[in-house]
Amino acid sequence: MELQSELHKASLFQNLELLANQVVEGFISGIHKSPFHGFSAEFAEHKIYNNGESTKHIDWKLFAKTDKLYTKRYEEETNLRCHMILDNSASMYYPEVGALSLENLNKIGFGVLAIASLMNILKKQRDAVGLSVYSDQYNFYAAEKSSERHHQMLLATLSGISMDRKPARRTETYTYLHQIAEKIKRRSLIVLFTDMFQASEDDEKLFDALQHLKYNKHEVILFHVLDKETEFSFDFENTPKRFLDVETGTHIDLYADSVKDAYEKAVKSYFDELRLKCAQYKIKYVEVDVKDSFSLIINTFLVERQKFR
Repeated sequence: MELQSELHKASLFQNLELLANQVVEGFISGIHKSPFHGFSAEFAEHKIYNNGESTKHIDWKLFAKTDKLYTKRYEEETNLRCHMILDNSASMYYPEVGALSLENLNKIGFGVLAIASLMNILKKQRDAVGLSVYSDQYNFYAAEKSSERHHQMLLATLSGISMDRKPARRTETYTYLHQIAEKIKRRSLIVLFTDMFQASEDDEKLFDALQHLKYNKHEVILFHVLDKETEFSFDFENTPKRFLDVETGTHIDLYADSVKDAYEKAVKSYFDELRLKCAQYKIKYVEVDVKDSFSLIINTFLVERQKFR
């Protein structure tokens, strides 16, 4: 009964740490069943050996099990400073869902749980993590730290966001990305979760802000969070519907099929341009669907973390 009670709380995002642990443990379990099984569950204590490094700290026992070279990581090492950024504008609360759970996520719930899961990994690695949250203002900022108290404070902030039922409306993402870039002084791995929806006339301003995040030799991962079925493919029943812009409050009544082709063409063009700009700025761009697992998020993060030097 006690376990059921805890899982019930987790389904309401009231125990975000428990849910994050489940996500990471599920990822590790999946590794053991996949071609990547050599990437041990001990990843928190090892890193892949790179040619040219000293062989002094190679874990030969792990080599015997996996036929891959890993070096031991020691407690005094702090390998990374990571700053998470979360878009908390009204469009991130789409689609409408009831109680959030692993099987029932909108974009903000997906972003919150993804960040909590990456924080779980960073904590195991003894790395420093910071957090910025923006909507119609710069809502929250915490510099990178690695203490348990700091970790719990960030979890509490994220949990509160996930249970918000009155999100702010319109945001100017580019404004807050510039402000965040100015705050992060020391070289960091920056991880941004956003749906990238905004007024089309602001596209160039947004691209400039993304470039600003690379300032001070930061590395940037952009996780583009979407409900792909409806927001990319515009897959709705062809019955009269009212489509509401949650950030401006404007609406339009129409049959979905009457605009489907034009919508898909416009969205694809915007996404292609975004992908191209990120490639030009050397930003890691990843589309993620709120209906997918978190494996892509964690895999991408671990690969980029390994390259961060």
